[in-house]
Amino acid sequence: MTIFKNIFTATMLLLFSQNLYADTKEDVALAGDIMVALIPAATISKIAYEHDGTGAIEFTASIATTMAATLILKYTIDAERPNGEDNLSFPSGHSSSAFSSATFLQMRYGWKYGVPAYIAATFVAWSRVYSDHHYTRDVIAGAALGVVGSYIFTTTYESDIQVTPLVNNGIYGLSISSSFSSY
Repeated sequence: MTIFKNIFTATMLLLFSQNLYADTKEDVALAGDIMVALIPAATISKIAYEHDGTGAIEFTASIATTMAATLILKYTIDAERPNGEDNLSFPSGHSSSAFSSATFLQMRYGWKYGVPAYIAATFVAWSRVYSDHHYTRDVIAGAALGVVGSYIFTTTYESDIQVTPLVNNGIYGLSISSSFSSY
């Protein structure tokens, strides 16, 4: 868990230090671009730290499905970006990716990972609107795709070790149990 916390802390410091000195919309867009790469990287770090093979499969399925749906919609719907750059505005791929990762973290490992990831994903979505790369509808649609993609594939992580506090007639302790399987 320490590696995940370190990556997340470094990510947040980078994000906020970049934002403090953001003079232009391009600076905010850059911070969003960095964050959209770091949220899935932090997710993969958590999966690796937990040695969570099932989580790796589920995350791959959720992010791949989310991004495939996003790309199909981008190339099917002719929606010009606010800055006029191209006609690939709807939905936001940045929002899709960020919210897919955040939802996976929340569903798989709980709210203590989900809340910071959702905050970071919300920043990514906001940065896309603020920097005129997307309309609000684009980032909402992207976020919805990310959330749905993860809800379809993600299950709750069950650790092999269970720790339960015990209190009984003045006796206090911990019950630690694990399941073992033979191969």
